Amino acid sequence: MEESLFDQVIERRGTNSAKWDLTEKLFGSSDVLPMWVADMDFMAPEKVLSVIRERLDHGIFGYNVYPSELANSIQAWVHKRHGWDINESWLSYSPGVVTALAMAIGAFTNPGDKIMTLTPVYHPFFHVVERNGRQLITIQNKLVNEQYEIDFEQLEQILTPDIKAFILCNPHNPGGKVWSKADLQRLGELCVRNGILILSDDIHSDIIVGDTPYTPLASISEEIKQQTLTFIAPTKTFNLAGIQASAVVIPNRRLKVKFDHHQGNQGLAGLNTFGMVGMEAAYRYGEEWFDQFIAYLKGNISRLQEFIQEELPSIRMIQPDATYLVWLDCRNLGLTDKELEQLLLKKGKIGLESGPKYGPGGEGFVRINLACPRATLEEGLVRLKTAFEGL
Repeated sequence: MEESLFDQVIERRGTNSAKWDLTEKLFGSSDVLPMWVADMDFMAPEKVLSVIRERLDHGIFGYNVYPSELANSIQAWVHKRHGWDINESWLSYSPGVVTALAMAIGAFTNPGDKIMTLTPVYHPFFHVVERNGRQLITIQNKLVNEQYEIDFEQLEQILTPDIKAFILCNPHNPGGKVWSKADLQRLGELCVRNGILILSDDIHSDIIVGDTPYTPLASISEEIKQQTLTFIAPTKTFNLAGIQASAVVIPNRRLKVKFDHHQGNQGLAGLNTFGMVGMEAAYRYGEEWFDQFIAYLKGNISRLQEFIQEELPSIRMIQPDATYLVWLDCRNLGLTDKELEQLLLKKGKIGLESGPKYGPGGEGFVRINLACPRATLEEGLVRLKTAFEGL
């Protein structure tokens, strides 16, 4: 079989990698295989690197302005991949999605205000709410036939006008769920009816590996569009997290002016040179690389599924519709979360994300990152089996 460019194992230790260089500090041992944080072990697209090198070789790094070409590259990508037409005037820029979420919370809510999200979910949502002095309200998703569903019965009772903002993860991290258009419409209409601002983190929206198409919430209706901020980035899609670049789609002019004003008040200038150049190049030239990555990722997902079924049948794999992250249900093992973590680290020598970090409903789960060469995955599978031998 011809070797894929994604089969190349690249040494990342010694590059100030959070994933690889913090292994001993985070897990207490340097021989733990890190398969936790959401970045890839793949080199970014060569065409993107070439554009960044060209800009580097120019050698002058003064203050930047945002060229129309940057917005045009985003518009073209979103239109082609998702059928959503966005206006250049809707775009604001931020070093990252979490940073932009913090800016939105500061711009549109006050200390003590209630902000809601659905759990289990990407844990920085909790931090960005609570560390800014807001009150976090959560509703737990239902797990039905190993797929997450929104508990609308509970949501309709709790989602009242005293909730000021709703943070949505679309697609869902850690469960990999692509919310259906019908569910998104129902959720959006509930928020519109109660005057609740929607902050939709869509950073994983490109990485679709199942049959359910991704729908941008703001594309569903004019009313929902005017009440939604959508956060997107090339960083997960093309493995560019370190360049720190994201965009916020804000169709409502009044909200955009307020967001930009608050961001300016915080002294946040926006994108650095390489964030700006890398973002445009990724959306303009990265599609061929990305399509090859998706095919490779699907192979990794199938390999994990096969392994779980054959070697670890007590564990249930939540089949992802999206993302390169897979949520493993380990509750049938009868272990506490501490016992589960210790077996993985001490016996299996593998570092995964612990489910309780993701809030209510995360107990008994772990999250594994499959954006790695097949050889790394195979090593991880051996370690996973070693961790649970004898149970």
